[in-house]
Amino acid sequence: MVERLAVAVLARGHVLLEGVPGTAKTLAARSFATVLGGSFARVQFTPDLVPSDIVGTRIWSPATERFSVELGPVFTNVVLADEVNRAPAKVQAAMLELMGERQVSLAGTTHAVPEPFTVIATQNPVESEGVYPLPEAQRDRFLLQVDVPLPGAADEAEILRRMGVAPPRARRVLDPGRVLRLQEAADAVYVHPLVSDYVVRLVMATRDPAAYGAPDVAPLLEAGASPRATLGLLAAARGLALVRGRDHVLPEDVRELAVEVVAHRLVLSLDALADGVAAQQVVARLVAAVAPPVPVGAPSR
Repeated sequence: MVERLAVAVLARGHVLLEGVPGTAKTLAARSFATVLGGSFARVQFTPDLVPSDIVGTRIWSPATERFSVELGPVFTNVVLADEVNRAPAKVQAAMLELMGERQVSLAGTTHAVPEPFTVIATQNPVESEGVYPLPEAQRDRFLLQVDVPLPGAADEAEILRRMGVAPPRARRVLDPGRVLRLQEAADAVYVHPLVSDYVVRLVMATRDPAAYGAPDVAPLLEAGASPRATLGLLAAARGLALVRGRDHVLPEDVRELAVEVVAHRLVLSLDALADGVAAQQVVARLVAAVAPPVPVGAPSR
């Protein structure tokens, strides 16, 4: 999870953390924001939230007899949208411009958010009361959706040891200027044309599985991934390569990130939903079907 947060920041993307309560999603986001430096804001999404609560509004000033613009809490470097799926449709619509264009329009004026800018959202997949499923358009704005599972026994013991008394606190390591330079370094990571072609083939396989050797997947998909998936998968692969100390992208980087970048963008068919098929399973099947590029001189299989 921590590595994926770093990948998202380097790729100028947003992250959706999905997991049951108590798996430290909020703690991870807050700690990561502290490490990055810059400003941070946490917004608790609730069913009675309105767009002005997050993006801002106009306020009448009796002293000056004029309206002034009061910007919302999202004008910060890292926004934690806690339980984002609890907000109604109007609030979700307000998030689209914020996440896609990195700006907010108020009273006919466009206000840009500070750079760097990242939204880290959390959602609980097991509750249904007071929850509004995220629309496809907003899910498409997230670069990565990371599933946060419950820890095993060894991890649970380590959590107890660390967090039982005087839990550790994160410290600042970077600052906004250094983060921007790291993003530029990620942009400069080399991508071979064959790796780019592999990214395109993986995304195209979600739109026409039969043409890419997975005809059994076709009945499970109502709509494939958008071009944002292609751009996002390559940007995330660049970020992952830089995090791991490389100046070039490997096909393994693309394969490793494919599920987290593509799965949440798919629209499953009614048959898939009825059979309980997860989008992650569909992407994993496509990754297995689409052959990665093989380096020259590598042994044949």
